[in-house]
Amino acid sequence: MAILDFLSKLLVGGLGNLAAYLAAHVLLCLLPAFYIAGAMTALIPKETITRFLGRNTPRWISYPASALAGFLLAVCSCTVIPLFAGIYKKGAGLGPAITFLFVAPAINILALVYTGGVIGMDLAIARLLLSLAFGVGIGLLMALIFRKADAEHDAATDAMFSGQAAMRKAAVIFLLVLVFLLVAGTFPFDFLTHTFAQVNLPVNGMDTFQEGLYELVPFDPARGEEGVTAQGAILIGMLVLIGLTSWKGIEKIHDGFNAWTWISTGLVGLTLLVAALGMTPHTGGLALVFTGKFFGVLIAVVALGGLLRSGLTRDETRDFLWESWRFVKQIFPLLVVGVFAVGMIRVIIKPEWIQAIAGQNTILGNFIGVVFGVFMYFPTLVEVPIAQMFLSLGMHRGPLLAYLISDPELSLQSILITATIIGRLKAWVYVGWVALFSTLAGLIYGAWVDGAGIGLVMLTLVLCLVLLAFAVWLVNRRDRPKTAAVETGSTD
Repeated sequence: MAILDFLSKLLVGGLGNLAAYLAAHVLLCLLPAFYIAGAMTALIPKETITRFLGRNTPRWISYPASALAGFLLAVCSCTVIPLFAGIYKKGAGLGPAITFLFVAPAINILALVYTGGVIGMDLAIARLLLSLAFGVGIGLLMALIFRKADAEHDAATDAMFSGQAAMRKAAVIFLLVLVFLLVAGTFPFDFLTHTFAQVNLPVNGMDTFQEGLYELVPFDPARGEEGVTAQGAILIGMLVLIGLTSWKGIEKIHDGFNAWTWISTGLVGLTLLVAALGMTPHTGGLALVFTGKFFGVLIAVVALGGLLRSGLTRDETRDFLWESWRFVKQIFPLLVVGVFAVGMIRVIIKPEWIQAIAGQNTILGNFIGVVFGVFMYFPTLVEVPIAQMFLSLGMHRGPLLAYLISDPELSLQSILITATIIGRLKAWVYVGWVALFSTLAGLIYGAWVDGAGIGLVMLTLVLCLVLLAFAVWLVNRRDRPKTAAVETGSTD
């Protein structure tokens, strides 16, 4: 019986985490991200991407550009994956693409401001500077280690997109509206959170339904675990309908459009609008709250519908829908598996264990903070109050920074998805670099917190970078004979 109870807890933990994630985080951030990635792949000429992020672009242009793009996008690790896949497939070099993947969820504007306000500006500044430096460093290292594969990838994208014409004005507007949709649905600006109207519907039983969901999917807000609301349950049902209709209407879209194509597209728009609404069940009814977010999403959905109808060409619409659907098929199943697994692991791993081990600024303590970020993923902004809880329970600020840097990068689902995009070898090498640099960042910041002089801290950082540079030099030296042999053989 004890084993059955334990397995039951694991199953409930996995399903509960998955249901809460789908209800709370997929729609207004991940769905627009899938469509942005699809639009980038289908509508943007390769030269537009490679001009700033290509492997042959000067490093002083490509890496700052990728870091700036990540800095300006307030996205979590799951949302950034489709965008990373889009720019990489379109011809971005591996290094700049990896820098974008690292920087976007780690040091976006919202995360930094929230971190500074809740935990302290010193930690926010350390998170910004160290993440930015290490994000560029990891990108450079990945480009160097996998330069041969990067060149092959660049040649493949040349062949794939060589016949594409310049980007049309309507396509540019379409992509900008998609970005506006992402911003309107996720940014907590005052005018987006302001309530403009409220309507009460006489729908009986919604409050009972929501109470039943809270009992069915137990959750603990103190640990960042989110329950499933009545609105969330409705949205999960609509997601299932979107998947079924898209399979009927988009899977074979190259054979032509059909009624299911437009039903699935319309369902996406309707679902986004429902997600943007505020829904509050109460005794005897349901309150619908219309905030600025709803009207922003409404404007974006109407504009996108008009552009699909008369702005984009038939071929552009077909390619856009197909590429978006392809990203969903590639990424979404792994996302589901990863989130489910994290929910089960949360049942086993207790935060108290991590707090006990990470109470001091040691190598083990910082590494444990990194490992905790892998198995206890929290969405962007949710991670900050969780970090505050760890701090109050005795976690050192050094391991806390290591956790905050690694949590958006090394969540289990992100590792699984990244491996499908760039390959397992590259993905695990990337994981290794992130774990190493996150641990190093925590040690450096923790030493400063413990009273080490800034000169000693900088000297430690320089020595670590020198050792890493020496390791990369050894890799280059080992590869030179192979490269020379290949070049000699090609000239014979």
